[in-house]
Amino acid sequence: MLKHKHLIAGAWVAGEATFDNAPVSGAADQFAVATADHVDAAVRAAEQAFLSYGNSSRQDRAAFLRAIADELEARGEAITEIGMRETGLPQVRLDGERGRAAGQFRLFADHIEVGDYLDRRYDGALPDREPLPRPDLRLMQRPVGPVAVFGASNFPLAFSAAGGDTAAALAAGCPVVVRGHYAHPGISDIVAQSVAAAIKTCGIHPGTFSLLQGGDNSIGHALVSHPLIRAVGFTGSLAGGRALYDICAARPEPIPFFGELGSVNPMFLLPAALASRGASIAAGWAGSLTMGAGQFCTNPGIAVLAKGSDADAFSVAAADALSKIEAQVMLTDSTASAFRSGCEKLQSATGVSEVFGKSCEKRNVTPHLVTTSGENWLANELLSEEVFGPLGMIVVASDTDEMITIANTLKGQLTCTLHMDDADTEMARTLLPILERKAGRILANGFPTGVEVCDSMVHGGPYPASTNFGATSVGTMSIRRFLRPIAYQNIPPEILPADLI
Repeated sequence: MLKHKHLIAGAWVAGEATFDNAPVSGAADQFAVATADHVDAAVRAAEQAFLSYGNSSRQDRAAFLRAIADELEARGEAITEIGMRETGLPQVRLDGERGRAAGQFRLFADHIEVGDYLDRRYDGALPDREPLPRPDLRLMQRPVGPVAVFGASNFPLAFSAAGGDTAAALAAGCPVVVRGHYAHPGISDIVAQSVAAAIKTCGIHPGTFSLLQGGDNSIGHALVSHPLIRAVGFTGSLAGGRALYDICAARPEPIPFFGELGSVNPMFLLPAALASRGASIAAGWAGSLTMGAGQFCTNPGIAVLAKGSDADAFSVAAADALSKIEAQVMLTDSTASAFRSGCEKLQSATGVSEVFGKSCEKRNVTPHLVTTSGENWLANELLSEEVFGPLGMIVVASDTDEMITIANTLKGQLTCTLHMDDADTEMARTLLPILERKAGRILANGFPTGVEVCDSMVHGGPYPASTNFGATSVGTMSIRRFLRPIAYQNIPPEILPADLI
């Protein structure tokens, strides 16, 4: 079923060069490598599509979104088969993620049909007002134009070619040009076929969605710097995201870059909770830390607690739980290599001790656990950097005051967690307003892996967790990234957008 080509304005386009995917097992597949000319063709087609798609009715766009969901599900077995070979993820994970991807499109279809996202406002004319009359004013959110989306390595369906960014942009009325991730081009290929089929079924302009595969960093540069691209959605590394963010800001006409870049998602284990159920928290942490080989952006990499016998017992319980986790396959060879390098770098840092760890090779990884003092963590910025994978760090503060100091010095995070019992209420009340300034989502007595797709979810946070602290990449509020408000003053009803009449 693979096309092995780019999808540009409804046509499957080859290229002079090809690249291979890297399956866990079986023969590799070859895919076309994108060029600057491919980028230009896709973006220009998106601009042409915007003339009709950006002015389409909410009902027509909702039908299109639901058709995409149906087409994804119709190709479920093929997506799972190539996904297992390319990523090493198990069938149950890929089936679940495909369900989430389809669910996002249906959620946005429902959301735009209701219409609340338009934020419509009306101030009627006051022609007799003194000293000056007031004109007739109406406001509504409108789509920004063509959007560039970068596929993520760790979520080949929910955050990639037809993931949350694509669903939100299409719901808003914005055509999308996707830069597929090199780690799973086969998945992106079949997903693009799903969108192409929905475009044909619904009579949508074919330039509304394009997929570009392969190519070096210059292709990403060409995409975000193209003058017709109006916004960018990105999920990936801090270094890669920051480079693209800088390009967007340096354009003659800067555009918004909505990047989700990384987070260590600290947990604060308050004294009463630690004393009463430290072992169960440790077991839950081990499960969350190693879920999907630790390749979740909400992976809770740091546990902060106060020193004492309860902290010692927690460390033992966490090591015991992690020792029972078998080796797991990471998404790519380079991801596994980077994880091992990150572990080695951290373990060699001053004041860091290894609690548990095993050697691993190739794409296989095993969990690692290290510990350090609160004083050392505060003095060494390296210790607060994300190591992508199943690495946990226990930060042992001298007392609860130092735990609060650690909270105050945190960089921006996607999530922060409080493990607390009733006796911890006063300390939790002190920590909560601090953590509100550090994270987009704050949990109590849970683990952050698993991001619900719903109206009230925030998946974002202060930099470097994301590049825009006022945005989310998950949930219906994510549509706001691809809209802008327009005020209409004394515009005759005959030419107003239908949603304002």
